[in-house]
Parts: sequence; structure tokens; C-alpha cells
Amino acid sequence: MGEATLYEKKDHIAVLTMNRPEARNAMNAAMRREMGEALADFKDDNDSWVLILTGAGDKAFSAGMDLKEMAASLAGGRPRGTGDESKIPSLMAGNIDIWKPIIAAINGVAVGGGLETALACDIRIAAAGVQMGLSEPKRGIIPGGGGMARLPRLVNLGAALEIMMTGDLITAEEAYRIGLVNHVVPGAELMDAAYDMARRMTEVAPLAVQAIKETVRKNIDMPLEEALPARFGPNVMASEDAREGTAAFGEKRPPVWKGR
Repeated sequence: MGEATLYEKKDHIAVLTMNRPEARNAMNAAMRREMGEALADFKDDNDSWVLILTGAGDKAFSAGMDLKEMAASLAGGRPRGTGDESKIPSLMAGNIDIWKPIIAAINGVAVGGGLETALACDIRIAAAGVQMGLSEPKRGIIPGGGGMARLPRLVNLGAALEIMMTGDLITAEEAYRIGLVNHVVPGAELMDAAYDMARRMTEVAPLAVQAIKETVRKNIDMPLEEALPARFGPNVMASEDAREGTAAFGEKRPPVWKGR
């Protein structure tokens, strides 16, 4: 068990929990290190097909970077993100390529780096009424590249700029309206909804899901004529799972996926 996170795996589903509820799951050095280790493990574990990322408690998904720790670093002339820390795998930084699906279960407030982390996930499910935003300008700083780069790609430019330039928080319901989250559910049902989504993704061929994610992510900014024939990731059509899936269809039985 980690100092600042919980990481569990069962039935092809991994769950990574930011576990500093007393600090609104703010990301300190220990949490960033442990999250990086878990992400690297998930990427390399062929038996883990989907990751759910959430926060402990019901108050916060994550309040972002630990500002007390950041203030001490800045006062000491040690900007975060330099040296060895810049090498830690991070969804926000985008310095690790994970082509398996990642679901953010937003259980409470998600601000700053907390929202940026959720933006780096593939699917976002939020508890009703929770708030989220990029409040850095209210602290005299700016969102990380993960916020300024990803948010305008996910929602319309005007909505993205309003969120970033006011620093105001929006509700889960407003986030759903603008396309920032996929689903809003009662708080008590959040993890059930996340697990249900994850299980639905384990019922289809894992290599196919990975190829879809990698291809879509890589060709989304290509001109259409280049994107149409583009394919990335595993050679799904030559996989055992492709043979199993088509055979199972013909034999009218559920397929048994191997991930190879």
C-alpha cells in the first residue's frame, strides 16, 4: 500500500485512488511518485485492461498540486517539474503513452492539476453537484500545459477560455452540458457507474480497444484524407482475439479474450 495512493487490480480492472482526503487529495511529491509507478505498472501489465482513477472520500477528486509544497519549492528556488521529477510518468504531463482506456471517476471537487488529470483520461464520470475548474489565475499562476492544451480540444474554445480566464468553478451538470464529462450520476452510484463502464470495456477485445484509442488519438489532427487510412497500435486483424471473436460469433457463444 502506498503512502499517498491506493492501487488495486481485479478482473482486468485496475483502480488507482489518490489517498490524501485530509488534504483534498492534493498531489504532493509522494503522490506524484506513486501515481507514476502505478501508471507504469498498468501500462506493462497485460492482464490489466482498464484503469479507473478516483479520489478518496467524497469531498475531492483532487485539489490539484499541493500549493504548500509548491510554495516552499518556489521560495527555495526549486521549481517543480525539474530534475528527476520531470521523469516521473504523469497523465498531466503526457510523458507516458498508455493506449488502454482510463476512466476518471470524479467523486468531488477537481481543480487545477486535479481537473488536468481528469482531462487526460479517456472517459469522465462525475458525481452530481461536484465542482471543477482551472483556478490557477486566482493564485497568480497559470494552468499547466495539460489544461491549456487539452481543455480547448475537448470543449468549444469559448467555453474553455471562460473556464480558464475566470478561474471560476463549474458544476458537473454544466460540465456535462459542454461535453467535459460523459456522465453525471448520484454520488453514491459513482464507483458502480465507473466499474460498469470498465466492465463493458473488458467485454470487448482489449487489443481492439487499444488500437482504437491509439489510432483516434494520433489521427485526430490529421487531414481527413490522411486520417482515413491511418492505423496505429497492435495488428488486430492478425491477432488470436480476432480469430476468437469471429469464431465465437459463428458459434453463437461469448468470446474468451486473451489480449494477444
